[in-house]
Parts: sequence; structure tokens; C-alpha cells
Amino acid sequence: MKIFIETLGCPKNFNDSEYAYGSFFSAGFKKADSISDADVVVVNTCGFIHDAKVESIDAIFDAAQKKKTSALLVVSGCLSQRYMEELEKEMPEVDIFAGVNDYFDLPEICKKRLNDGKSKDAVLTKSPQKNDFPEPGSRAFENVNNNSYTIKISEGCNNKCAFCIIPSIRGSFRSRYIQDIVKEAEFLVTLGAKEIILIGQDVTAFGTDRRNEDTLALLLREVSKIEGEFWIRLMYCYDNKITDELIAEIMRNKKVCKYIDMPIQHISDNVLSAMRRGSDSDLIIERIRALRSNIDDIHIRTTLITGFPGESEADFDKLYEFVREQEFDRLGVFSYSEEEGTEAAKRKQISDEIREQRRDSIMRLQAEISKNKNKMMVGKTMKVLIDGVMEGEHSPAERMLIGRTEFDAPEIDNCVIFKPVTGGKDIGEFTFVHITGSSDYDVYGQEVQTPLN
Repeated sequence: MKIFIETLGCPKNFNDSEYAYGSFFSAGFKKADSISDADVVVVNTCGFIHDAKVESIDAIFDAAQKKKTSALLVVSGCLSQRYMEELEKEMPEVDIFAGVNDYFDLPEICKKRLNDGKSKDAVLTKSPQKNDFPEPGSRAFENVNNNSYTIKISEGCNNKCAFCIIPSIRGSFRSRYIQDIVKEAEFLVTLGAKEIILIGQDVTAFGTDRRNEDTLALLLREVSKIEGEFWIRLMYCYDNKITDELIAEIMRNKKVCKYIDMPIQHISDNVLSAMRRGSDSDLIIERIRALRSNIDDIHIRTTLITGFPGESEADFDKLYEFVREQEFDRLGVFSYSEEEGTEAAKRKQISDEIREQRRDSIMRLQAEISKNKNKMMVGKTMKVLIDGVMEGEHSPAERMLIGRTEFDAPEIDNCVIFKPVTGGKDIGEFTFVHITGSSDYDVYGQEVQTPLN
């Protein structure tokens, strides 16, 4: 029997799919090369915002058309957890619906269905908190030659943001045990990982659900003790939980990237209060200042929401000016997505046109900021992790490599595109690149054998 998993959404979903593959492989399944070759097709969905839901639904119908008649179609993940009853009524082509923590039950259920052909089973758990965490080592990888691997250090979220449905999908916040995370990180390093990315709905809440001394700073110290050359990257940090202890650990720990993903969403106190972010402008500015004053060359990535219900022109102007003043190294902007079941969805909405206009305005500003920051990199020599290759259009001599600095997360941030030297490094290795040119979001250069500065 063969299994194929189509994954949509965020890195946390891809992490779940890798554990799902591990579970299926342990049950005797083999990986199919395509949907049409599989006996079981799993569409691991995202149900966070409107566009993600549309993409997931399209993927389900596409899988239904491509799969073998005899193959099982399974829909799992956030969309299924959130809308299982509705989906079951509207999608008779789906054989099994599974929630966000049902991956380890699926292999046996699918085996049973394939063997005896009994009626449809909806295996959605009543609570998203079932099977809190898998055992370390139960994860399988589609590509063991990756440079970067994620480790989910927590699940769920206790934040009550007015625009977010995640707590009702993923459940309340709970941390993994440090020893399990370290064990998984050790295994990934043996696979050749050069970057360990710690993820969760709110990684800065790590350990707060336990009555012990577990903190994110302690976790960083323990993971960094693993032998080998690799980066540790933090994603999804809340400003109101970025402690002085964490800042000090990022500062002194050589393996931790001088990079922090801190989605603040807004800077107007009126909007922050309406969003129920648990923060305010003074705290956000103070934490940015603390990061920049204590950590040399810290790069801050943030995300913002425009057009949140009640956002006035004055609120938006404040946000725009804040972005101009702070000059964030990396920034993404989302126009507000109205999600049923959230507090914000009950309020008077701002038009889609205004939401998009405000988003585009900040993105144009950020493009100029990014362009100027990239210009400042010209003449510097940077340590780069090589991710891929651009083959020459006309000859091997035109071959270029693609990499990232520690200041860039994979697939979302800037790239370094550079000319390799003869006998230089290859994909999956660290090298040094002398930066010779730049554009809005990428820089260009020449590989060097040793740092020039």
C-alpha cells in the first residue's frame, strides 16, 4: 500500500505531515510518487484565513479527480478540524475526515477501510488536544537532503487575539519536554541539518504551562550543546513574552541566529486593544529597543495587519509612520481576513478595497526600506548557507548558487545569489560570499574561500 500527502499552509502543517508519513511508514505503507499512484491520499489542509481555505478546498477537489477510483481520500488538518461537519455534507468524495491530532490513528483506519470497505469513518477528535506530542524519531522526511528542518516545540495557543481562530482549532497551549526536543534536534543534525527552526503558535510561551524552570532561553542553550555547525532560528515570538533572559541568550549563543520573528500586527494602541494582543505601543517599542541595543546586528522580522475593524485613517497613519521610523529588516503585511467564529468578525468591517490599499501602501514603503538596507550590504562578506542552484541558461559557466544569511528564514526572506568558485562549496554547506550588488529583496555576489572582512 502507498501513501501520498498533499500539504498546504504554514511550516507547522508541513511538520505535522512529516509525522504523518512516519506513522504510515511504521504501519507498512510506502510513499507514492504522485496522487494517481497512491492507495491513500491525504490532503493536509489550512483553515486559518479565507485564501488558505479556498486553496485547501481546491486541493481536495483536485485530489479527488486525480486519485485512483479505489484509493481513499483523507482530509486532515485545520480546515477539517474547523469545518468537519460542513465538509462531510458537502464533499461525499472524501472517505475520511481527520483533525489536527489524528495522524497516528489514520494508518490503521485506512488499512481497515482498504481491506473491508466498510462505511465512512469520520475520525475527528472531539478535542484538538488529543495525542499532544509524538515520540521523537517517529517523523519521516520527504527530502533528507534539506538544509533546514523545523521542530515544533509547542502546540496550541492561550492568546485570545480577536482575529484568530487558532486556539479553537489547535487547543490550549502546551510545551514539549526539552529532552524530547533535544533528541529530535540531535537526529536532525545527524541527517545533515545546518539549520534548526523552532516553531509553534507562540514559541516565547515555551515552558509557561509548567511549574518548573523550563524557558525558551534554556531550550536554546540545551539545543546549542549538540555538536556540529548549525544555526538555530526562532519563529513566532510575541513581543510581550520576549524576556531579558531570552535577549541575553540570543546575544551570547553563537549558534542562535541574530534574527527574531516578532509579529506585532499593529502599533496603534486603539487597534492593539481591539485586537486583544495583550500588548501596547510602549512595550513593543521598548522590546525593539532592547533587542537592538543588546544584540549586535539583530535582524527583526515582523508582520502587520491592515484594515482591522475600527482601524481609522489616523491609526493607519501611525502604523505607516512607525514602519518608516523603525526600518524593519524583514516585514510582511496582510490585509485583514474576516473569520467566522472570531470576535472581530462580529464588528463593523472595513471595505476590502481600503484593506488592500493600506496593505499595498506599507509594502511599497517596505520595498524601499529593503532596497536601501540591501545596498548597505554591498562590499561586505557574509556567511551563507547554500540552498539551491541556478543552472546556466547557455553553459555550465553561468551556473549560480542560491543561499541565505543567518538573517533570512527559508522561503520567506531574502536570498543571496552568487557565482561559485572552482572547488567551492555546494548545496547544504556553509560558505562565504562577497556581496557585489543588490535589488529590492535580494543581494548578489561572488563566493570566496575565506572571509574578506
